Amino acid sequence: MRILGIETSCDETSAAVVEDGVAMLSNVIASQTDLHANFGGVVPEVASRRHVELILPTIQKALDDASCTIDDIDCIGVINRPGLIGALIVGAAAAKSIAYGAGIPLVGVHHIEAHIYANWLVDPRIEFPVVCLVVSGGHSDLILMTGHGEYRILARTRDDAAGEAFDKCARAMGLGYPGGPIIDKLAKEGNPHAIQFPRAKVGDSLDFSFSGLKTAVIRYVEDMSGIAQLPNMAASLQQAIVDVLVSNTFRAATECGVKRVLLAGGVAANSGLQEAVRKTGNELGIAVGMPPPILCTDNAAMVASAAYFRYHQGEIAGLDLDCFASQPLGLVELSRLSKQA
Repeated sequence: MRILGIETSCDETSAAVVEDGVAMLSNVIASQTDLHANFGGVVPEVASRRHVELILPTIQKALDDASCTIDDIDCIGVINRPGLIGALIVGAAAAKSIAYGAGIPLVGVHHIEAHIYANWLVDPRIEFPVVCLVVSGGHSDLILMTGHGEYRILARTRDDAAGEAFDKCARAMGLGYPGGPIIDKLAKEGNPHAIQFPRAKVGDSLDFSFSGLKTAVIRYVEDMSGIAQLPNMAASLQQAIVDVLVSNTFRAATECGVKRVLLAGGVAANSGLQEAVRKTGNELGIAVGMPPPILCTDNAAMVASAAYFRYHQGEIAGLDLDCFASQPLGLVELSRLSKQA
């Protein structure tokens, strides 16, 4: 079964063709990073207009790269929640138009769910239950997944997400946008223990909080002189974020009794985080899975993978599929499960 995936939730216009939820035949990503770097962050209206320009050529290239036409596609999966509402509407409108014209089913996919399913493109034999850490510019979530479409939210960020903290701190340090990859590269030249930035603990919960760390970094920047300290700052900042992410993730895995941890989201591409997760997993005897960097950032292959499994659970959307700027993962899924019970 071939699924055409479409992703326009933020500033990447992406389309992909995936077979049976696990075999990636194509994955085309048209990035707007250089465009938004001029503004120091994503401008929603600019992103939406660019999606309009890119969406059809991107879809056509995904079909061409997969050596197929729309007649070879069995279903379309599209991100419809959460994200920038104008950007989501562009992708959803394209998906609905193609589904109607070709007479094929349509599946709406949650953005966080799609990130999780990037792992199935790497290892189709993942067994449940698993704990997944989803970390990006807008999310820092710990999720217990007990089956396809079955989620229990273990923790969320109380304020800034990890990726947001990276971007805001990088801006304060004068490093540019996007901040995460820049800090990751610079951190390799610094000492991660040079500066003792705070590690926030939210009571006895597994929730995350990075606003205090962000404030500490900004204050440190205001007090320091010259740029000699930038590598040490980057390394110490990255270590502070990684320490909290890794500690909470493996605490969750231990408490839930799972033997596998998955990473997902843009920050999952961070080399410091990957190294720490692998090391801790080996020490605790917990298997670790993570997608390659190209599947960590927003892409349509992960959308098509998630859509395949939703389709086989009967989750077919109508042409009135709506878009939502904000919707927690688990809300719709729990409603569906309660109706089945």
